[in-house]
Amino acid sequence: MAQMTYDFEKPIIDIEEELALLESNAMVTGTDLSAEISKLKEKRDNLIIDIHSKLSRWQKVQLARHPDRPYTLNYIEMMCDNFIELHGDRQYGDDAAMVTGLAEIDGLNMMIIGHQKGRGTRDNIKRNFGMSNPEGYRKALRVMKLGEKFNIPILSLIDTPGAFPGLGAEERGQAEAIAKNLLEMSKLRVPILVIIIGEGASGGALGIGIGDRILMMQNTWYSVISPEGCASILYRDSSKAPEAAEALKPTPEDLLELGIIDGIIEEPNGGAHRDKEGAGKSLKKAILTNIRELQKLPVNILIENRVNKYSAMGAWIEN
Repeated sequence: MAQMTYDFEKPIIDIEEELALLESNAMVTGTDLSAEISKLKEKRDNLIIDIHSKLSRWQKVQLARHPDRPYTLNYIEMMCDNFIELHGDRQYGDDAAMVTGLAEIDGLNMMIIGHQKGRGTRDNIKRNFGMSNPEGYRKALRVMKLGEKFNIPILSLIDTPGAFPGLGAEERGQAEAIAKNLLEMSKLRVPILVIIIGEGASGGALGIGIGDRILMMQNTWYSVISPEGCASILYRDSSKAPEAAEALKPTPEDLLELGIIDGIIEEPNGGAHRDKEGAGKSLKKAILTNIRELQKLPVNILIENRVNKYSAMGAWIEN
């Protein structure tokens, strides 16, 4: 299967194809082409840095959706020494779009909850394209309350185009399930670390998005609505998504400046999809550092800081 690329990545792919040809020729002919190969690799790496230093907001949205980006289960496999997945909301059923379970990373126990997209048609249907139903949010809350009971910190990994808007989801109380999670997460008596690893859209993201610290990986987005949805409403034209992305300011740099998030996790050169293991190492380091720092805070201070954090968002002063 051909690797998916975006227009802005094409110059990089052209060099990589040339590089692959050189390496193949060197192997077949036995010719020493190491100097040429080294020079071409340096050119490629510099080009990646140059292109990714000038990405538009829309291009960052595209990278967040790249089908080769690691998803929640990929990161769990890379980071965790042990993981026991927990299924079901004990009310309706299990939701494969929401992964939950007990994990151990470098001796640190934590409850992990996260959206899970699929790869390929069959898997995407199973995972509902990462769009959770109410039972997914109720499963997440059940596992979070279990973490609170046993004093285990919570890690939330967000990657969703939104909560599932289907009729069945609405009939089973989609809005109520998300609203209840917002209330309950605001007062959980354990540390909560939230990280956007891909897409963070609307209430679908916020349903597992209340935390003591909010981090975003470098090539991700987080907003009340997708650029396409915004463009359809404001411009009556979804093709104007790039303009909508500029207006929404959904990138990590935007949200850090606005005080919505607390930090940005650097990705490997070219994005997480180009170096999954490197992305996993960066994510793991951020998780361990932040959870260990949060665990040092007394519970009453933790909750007070959490409430103050969200109370301060969107505040302004009138002269």
